Amino acid sequence: MAAKDELGARGESLAADHLKGNGLEILDRNWRCSQGELDIVARDRDEVVFVEVKTRSSVLFGHPFESITSTKVARLRRLAAAWCEEHPGSSAAIRIDAIAVIVPTRGTVEIEHLKRVS
Repeated sequence: MAAKDELGARGESLAADHLKGNGLEILDRNWRCSQGELDIVARDRDEVVFVEVKTRSSVLFGHPFESITSTKVARLRRLAAAWCEEHPGSSAAIRIDAIAVIVPTRGTVEIEHLKRVS
């Protein structure tokens, strides 16, 4: 596994732990369909939450949230709809969140969670 892939996988694990620690139930990780992949699908009470995780080792080339463009959010909405089609009756309400994970070589891991990015 490439270093970038390892960093991404570590970030997703840290994000899942963060969500669980805040009372969310993880329903799916790395769910794939022909349109793409959802990093994490979770339940927060009566909402199904679709979480895009962006992991970086630093903010030298920009904050992780800067890579979540309107095009990316539109793709996340399509993926959320596809997941809901495959899982009928999962929830009446959905939301799309983003989690930024910064894993420095030395120092403390930082996790930021933005709810309702769209």
